[in-house]
Amino acid sequence: MNPVRMQFVREKVLEITREEHGEEAVKGGNPLQGLDILDVGCGGGLLSESLARLGAHTVGIDASESNIAIASSHASADPRLSADSSRPSSKGSLVYRHISAEEILKEQKRFDVVCSMEVLEHVDNPAGFISSCAELLKPGGHLFLSTIARTPLSYVLTILVAEHILRKVTPGTHTHSKYINPSELISFFSKYRSPSDEEGMSWITRTYEHGLPMRTEAEVRGMVYIPWKGQWMLTPRGASGWGTTHCNYLFWVRKP
Repeated sequence: MNPVRMQFVREKVLEITREEHGEEAVKGGNPLQGLDILDVGCGGGLLSESLARLGAHTVGIDASESNIAIASSHASADPRLSADSSRPSSKGSLVYRHISAEEILKEQKRFDVVCSMEVLEHVDNPAGFISSCAELLKPGGHLFLSTIARTPLSYVLTILVAEHILRKVTPGTHTHSKYINPSELISFFSKYRSPSDEEGMSWITRTYEHGLPMRTEAEVRGMVYIPWKGQWMLTPRGASGWGTTHCNYLFWVRKP
């Protein structure tokens, strides 16, 4: 799943950078180089490492101390990954911290990109968690979320099959009622106003057919597992066929 998540993050930042600043603004086609990126709920650090290898100054945080220990141990095996954030902007860096999004929000540091992958479906207060992630962004920053839609299909695939039949996931890992549909995230950011924004601008100003937002403000893309290939695939933009965003999906929104 990590290659698909990285594909979406890189391509979306590249698209917006090119659109606003032109081709010259993207050094070697790598839009993440030199950016400050926060990976919330980094787990074992697969996404954090990938971001750092692409030149981003990456901070991975997790509320689980054991996860941070695992991620730090894994990263230490790669000499290209450094905890020295004073490196030149042409090279990335990676730091792990045992801290929550709510706690790090109290600090002054803000980020160009905030990612939180496969975390939202586990939190008890999703609105509060999303708000914390949103406020950790600089103005114009990018928020990327990866989660699961609350549908019959997602129950069958992620709970009935994955947990109880195939036993690929520990039973009880997921709670179907905590899953969040893409339309709910779009609705949330259509009403959301950043406390730090004196003008009180909404993050999503309008939606079109099927409730889809402007691609420069927010976007939803499905992730589908192809069993005969043994890999995940990012569904095409605007795909609306059955199942495209009815289970795993990626969500991007930009701070005004």
